[in-house]
Amino acid sequence: MKFDLHTHHYRCGHAQDDIRDYIESAIKQNLSCIGISDHSPYFGSKVDQEQPGIAMAISEFPRYIEEVLRLKEEYKGKIDVLLGVESDFFPEHAETYRKVYEQYPFDYIIGSVHFVGGVSIFNKNRWKGLSEAEQVQHKEMYYDLIAQSARSGMFQFLGHIDAMKGFYPAFSDIQTDKLDQTLKIIGECQLAIEINTSGKTKDCGGWYPSDAILERALHYGVEVTFGSDAHIPSRVADEFEQVAARLKDIGFDHWVYFKNKQPQRVEL
Repeated sequence: MKFDLHTHHYRCGHAQDDIRDYIESAIKQNLSCIGISDHSPYFGSKVDQEQPGIAMAISEFPRYIEEVLRLKEEYKGKIDVLLGVESDFFPEHAETYRKVYEQYPFDYIIGSVHFVGGVSIFNKNRWKGLSEAEQVQHKEMYYDLIAQSARSGMFQFLGHIDAMKGFYPAFSDIQTDKLDQTLKIIGECQLAIEINTSGKTKDCGGWYPSDAILERALHYGVEVTFGSDAHIPSRVADEFEQVAARLKDIGFDHWVYFKNKQPQRVEL
């Protein structure tokens, strides 16, 4: 069974094409289900569209939900269209986000940390001039936010948990026990993490997370799922088979997708 839980479309401002185009791409590739999960608005902002090139407007969110639900009905019997969202996690606004999400029938919500200390994790300039100790501090701040997101109870799985390496591959070599502590928390909270193949589009190459992190995730009993993080329809399910094979090599015997916020087991 093939599935992909992480896709975007034009509303976020940095992806192409309509939701329908991603669904049609999934059908052509014989997926059983396709998750639509565009970037959440900045619900903690007083501005309708805080960053137009990064996330949709608050006023657009109900229309996004309505469109996915309509397409879910339209494609019933052809492919299972799942309603998701990729949510930023800001501890100071967590309850605001939670109250918004409770209004809608999500199949799943992805918890993704994109900002640490108010700076994008993809901003390579954040690392300039930092001492070794300061680099460790930045990495630990990142994983502390991921751990908090796991404990929040808002999410079914966590997105790209080492994406901070995207434009700074040396991130992976920064030594700290915080990663293991965070994986342990994720396992205890019974959340999944995604294998996200969009890392290949960044300087780091490869996937998020690394094989070494997946090995540790297996040790801590963390479930895994798949997301291409497609921003163009042609990347839907990108490298799905290769990821499945790698997971089996590491020692996983299954992965999961989510429907009505419940994990659905798929044998590898």
